[in-house]
Amino acid sequence: MSEKNRVGVYGLGRFGLFWATRLAEKGFEVVGCSRRTVELPPNVRQVSVEEVLDSPTVFYCVSISAFEEVLANSLPYLKEGAVVMDTCSVKLYPAFVMKRLLPPTIQAIATHPMFGPDSGKDGLEGLPFVMDNVSAHEETWRWWVDEFTSWKMDVLMMSCDQHDREAAWSQGITHFIGRTLAELNLGSTRLATKGYQTLMGVVEQTCNDPLQLFYDLQRYNPYTKQMRMGLRGALVTTMEALKEQEEIL
Repeated sequence: MSEKNRVGVYGLGRFGLFWATRLAEKGFEVVGCSRRTVELPPNVRQVSVEEVLDSPTVFYCVSISAFEEVLANSLPYLKEGAVVMDTCSVKLYPAFVMKRLLPPTIQAIATHPMFGPDSGKDGLEGLPFVMDNVSAHEETWRWWVDEFTSWKMDVLMMSCDQHDREAAWSQGITHFIGRTLAELNLGSTRLATKGYQTLMGVVEQTCNDPLQLFYDLQRYNPYTKQMRMGLRGALVTTMEALKEQEEIL
């Protein structure tokens, strides 16, 4: 097996375990580390942090808020020429951290698999996968672009800034609406329309993810504040329109 086919996954939480499984299914030799012992699929081994960081390619599957500390602690163990990829749901922040902390001998690629264990349970074909080259050599960059394209994902080569702008109004707003609806404790009803069922699907999907992801999406994407202000304005406008109609009656 070639050196490039050995990868490490730092963080075997819900997404990390899912991602490690997908990598193993594609023929990679996968090692992963976690603070707890987890049940592993075939061809994925749980090893020490040091062994994971000795891999030619390391995927970081940790929370956005933990990424800087984890990467800083990794520096003594990453091998020269290694490729580091984050999988954070925001991109400007981790790209900035990688540029600031990593030495020139370490290559970095920013990625966002825009799916998870729920949305990707039936396969990854056609699902969006965002990539931006932070500091990888052209040969390395092209190799990974071609590899992920061969998975039949919708590989989107997009700047970190463009990603965060668009994600604030797609993923960010979806998680915000899902968490807000969850606060209403809505339940099942025999009167449920297709639209209501869709809303309940949004609640289920977003609330299956860790609450920390919701907080990090809102905190670390510089464009989510604008999204929330726009959402608040739209709600006020709608409420005022209803108030005017009530006054007419």
